[in-house]
Amino acid sequence: MSWLDRDRTIAPPGFNRWLIPPAALAVHLCIGQVYATSVYKTALVEYFDASLTQIGVIFSIAIVMLGLSAAVMGTWVDRNGPRKAMFVSAVFWAGGFLIGALGIFTGQLWLLYLGYGVIGGIGLGIGYISPVSTLMKWFPDRPGLATGMAIMGFGGGALVASPLSSALLGFFDPESGTEGWVASGDAVGKLFLTLGLVYLVYMLYGAWSIRVPAADWKPEGFDPSKVKAKAMVTTNHVSAANAIKTKQFWLVWVVLFCNVTAGIGILEQAAPMIQDFFRQPDGVSLVSAAVAGGFVGLLSIGNMGGRFVWSATSDLVGRKRIYMVYLGLGATLYILLSLFGGGSTFLYVALAFIIISFYGGGFATAPAYLRDLFGTYQVGAIHGRLLTAWSAAGIAGPLIVNSFLDSQGTPGELTAAAYQPALLTMVGLLVVGFIANLLVTPVSSRYHEPTSSPAAPQQTATVNGER
Repeated sequence: MSWLDRDRTIAPPGFNRWLIPPAALAVHLCIGQVYATSVYKTALVEYFDASLTQIGVIFSIAIVMLGLSAAVMGTWVDRNGPRKAMFVSAVFWAGGFLIGALGIFTGQLWLLYLGYGVIGGIGLGIGYISPVSTLMKWFPDRPGLATGMAIMGFGGGALVASPLSSALLGFFDPESGTEGWVASGDAVGKLFLTLGLVYLVYMLYGAWSIRVPAADWKPEGFDPSKVKAKAMVTTNHVSAANAIKTKQFWLVWVVLFCNVTAGIGILEQAAPMIQDFFRQPDGVSLVSAAVAGGFVGLLSIGNMGGRFVWSATSDLVGRKRIYMVYLGLGATLYILLSLFGGGSTFLYVALAFIIISFYGGGFATAPAYLRDLFGTYQVGAIHGRLLTAWSAAGIAGPLIVNSFLDSQGTPGELTAAAYQPALLTMVGLLVVGFIANLLVTPVSSRYHEPTSSPAAPQQTATVNGER
């Protein structure tokens, strides 16, 4: 297994850095399947005779484990390199699907919690952070663009997984195509087996093709000393241990938590939600299950595109300003969705698309925001610790939405009015995040690493894109 070692991944002279984004996407497109869980959520509710909240817990556990594993393993990933991290991620992520399939076939919901939730969630966390710091080293001249490329695939995972899952469920279930069809538990179990094996192969390809830059590498024509100084961009460095002692870290934590909570609760309920918003008095929705699955894929485009476009834009306008857009304009759009979204499918889809693009943009911009505030030394480990906000949001978002919906009625009978309390709660969270972002200021010099410390050579090399 020596091919997994970091020194076996050092790129040779003349290596094209644009070959690295596809390697990162190979992992992120696979683990981004977590955003397509709503496609088979109703099927699991019926199969296990469970509530929306009980099935939503599977998703929440996965997101909790994502944040916790990223926080715990962030330093390990930086030390051992992206190839080993991506390999471990592939094993855990695929293993989670296989154990989850066993839980479905045997009717044991707890195995879904353990497999897809815990084990798969660990694969999510390690896979999520493994290419991020690597791409930032390859693109020190455009950190926002780099993180956007790294994280874009995670948002786009449902774009592939949603239609693929819908097609496979129909293929595996002989009852597909009948009126009011909901996939059987056997079909969902076979879906899990198929996805687990396919994702394992594709993620291993990403691990094999990833490379890190040589110690003396930097982009052609890039001179860090000539980069224009900005008030919110430090030239100093803060360790991961010191970063969590600063108010800036926790303000950004609140910002990410609020932005993620507002979006993740909707994403987790995306397919049933659009059907409920356009349910007629006789209980039949104007939106079919197939169209709802396509809507999940469309949201994936918004999620993916937002991660790239908004993060790249932050290189021009600044991280703090772009988060003001995510949170401030996002709150306004949530109000419009709550009050008027049920009046027009076009308006509903347009509002949801933009909202989810802000959600994705918030994720992709976060690593660059941390780089601006804390420098590049241990930014991967700091990013891992920040993702505990995602863990908390993974509980809060679905819990808020599913709890409100469970109190409003039963799945398949809900209407747009049932979603208003949850959506307006999200508005309040976005306002809190907006205020937290306004309070972010440069980090005090007392937290900076001394230039004479043993870490100083690493700091300087990282800034030059040479680490």
